[in-house]
Amino acid sequence: MRMKQAFGQWLGIVTDCWLLGAEASLVVPLRLAKLARGGAVARAEARLMVTEKIEAHGALLRDLAQGQLGKSAPDVVSGVSRHYLVRVRANRKRLAGGQTG
Repeated sequence: MRMKQAFGQWLGIVTDCWLLGAEASLVVPLRLAKLARGGAVARAEARLMVTEKIEAHGALLRDLAQGQLGKSAPDVVSGVSRHYLVRVRANRKRLAGGQTG
């Protein structure tokens, strides 16, 4: 792989990771606010949070084991960040009441 192509590929990965961090930084306070309310809504959110994390991890392991994320390190890293970005972004939209911000 040429140096310029490799740089571009890793720059894309850095961008994906930055987006994942930005999305997560929006999800955390939204989720904490929901949990802080207490009651049945908070219990349901806590269960959903744990269930989603277990399912996301299992799906990632399955995809890795099946080689669906690629064979090269950049492909795997990119696939992992995209795997979680999709899920975190969906949570942000759900917790914000459908607002995409």
